[in-house]
Amino acid sequence: MSDEKRRILIAGGGPVGLLCAWLLGRRGLPVRLFDSNNGLQADPRAATTHPATLDLLSEDGLDHDMARVGLVAPIFQFWDRPGQQMVAQFDHTVLKNDTRHPFVVQCEQFKTARLLLERLRAYPNVEVLFDHEVIDVSQTSNAVTVQVRGPSGMASHSGSYLIGADGGRSTVRRRSGIKFEGFTWPERFIVLTTPYDFAAERGYCYRSYFADPGAWCNCFKVSADGPPGLWRTVYPTDPTQSEQEILSDAGVQARMQSFFPAPRPYEIVYRNLYVTHQRVAETFRKGRVLLAGDAAHVNNPIGGMGLNGGIQDAVNLSDQLIRVVRDGAPERLLDLYDLQRRTVAIEFVQEQSIANKKRLETRDPQMRQRNLDELRATAADPERARQFLLRTSMIASQRRAEAIALPSE
Repeated sequence: MSDEKRRILIAGGGPVGLLCAWLLGRRGLPVRLFDSNNGLQADPRAATTHPATLDLLSEDGLDHDMARVGLVAPIFQFWDRPGQQMVAQFDHTVLKNDTRHPFVVQCEQFKTARLLLERLRAYPNVEVLFDHEVIDVSQTSNAVTVQVRGPSGMASHSGSYLIGADGGRSTVRRRSGIKFEGFTWPERFIVLTTPYDFAAERGYCYRSYFADPGAWCNCFKVSADGPPGLWRTVYPTDPTQSEQEILSDAGVQARMQSFFPAPRPYEIVYRNLYVTHQRVAETFRKGRVLLAGDAAHVNNPIGGMGLNGGIQDAVNLSDQLIRVVRDGAPERLLDLYDLQRRTVAIEFVQEQSIANKKRLETRDPQMRQRNLDELRATAADPERARQFLLRTSMIASQRRAEAIALPSE
C-alpha cells in the first residue's frame, strides 16, 4: 500500500494531535497534521498531568522531560474557606504499588506540545503544517479527504483515516455530522495568574481546592519560565456580570482579596475568562473519522481531567490505528477505541468533574458538612485514601477502559 493510502491525517496541533502524530510516526506510519495557528500556542490552559497519564508517556523519556520543565506535586489539599482550615490532604505515594508515577506533574500543555514537536523533527514521515485550517471533510469506503486552507490557498489532502483533535469547536466533528451532547454551565470560569507565592506566604501546596458555597476556588502552581513560577487561581463568576466588569482591575482585585486578603494589590500577569461545557460526542468514530481530546469530550477544569482524558484517547487511538493500518488488523479495533474511551468519558471524566464541582460549591449546610467530614475520614484512612486517589488520578478509569471488550460477532 502506498504512503498516500496509508497516511493518517490529523486536524489540530495541540498536545493530543501532536501526541498522535508522534506515536504513529514512531511506528513508521506517514502522518500529515494541520493546525490553523501559525505555531504552538503558549496560552495558560491545562497543566495537571495525572499518574495514569504519566504511565502512558514513558516512551523516549517524555514523562521525565515533562517533570523537568514542570513541577512534581505528590500531594493536594482541600480547604474550607469560611473556616480557613485545611480539611484533608491526600498524598499520591499511597499509589506506589499502582503506578510508576505516584505524583502529579504540573506541566503546562504548551510545554508538552513543545516537547512533542521537538521529537517529531526526527521523523521525516511526519509533516506538521501550521497556518493550515481544515474547513471540510468527506469520505468514501476507502479514503477520507479534507479541504484545507493554507498560505497558498485551498487544497485537498487524502489519507486512510482522519483524527479530529481540533478542540471543543471541532470542524471535523461538525462537518462529519457528529452531535456534541451535554450542557453548558451558566457561570463562566475566570483564571487569574499571579507570581504571589502562596506556598511561602500561606502554606498552600502546589494543588489546593477551596470549598465555599457558590464561591469556590482552585489554586495551583506552574513553573512557567521559572523559578520562581506562577500561581493560577480559578473561580466561578456571577452569570449576570458583564465580561468587562469581571475582567476589570477592580473586579479582579476584589475577587482575589475576597479569597486571599492581602495588604497590597495582587500582581496579575494573566486574566482569562472561559465558557465551560460538559459534553461528549455521540460517537468517537464515524467511518474513517475519529475524534480525540476536546473534539470528543469537554468538561469543567476542577480536578484536571480534560487534557488527561485527551492524552489517554491519543494513546489508545494510536495503538489501534497502528494495528489496523500497519499490521492489517480488523477495522473493528477502531470501534473498540470508541467503546472504551467514550465509556470512560461518560462514566469517569464527566461524573468525576461534575462531582468535584458540586463538592466545592454545595450550599446546603448539612450536605456541606457531610462532604467535609467524608473528605476528612477518607484522607485519614490509608485504604480509603488509596481508593479515592485511584479515581482522581484516573488509574481507575484506565483500568475500566482496558477491561472493556467488543461484543462477539
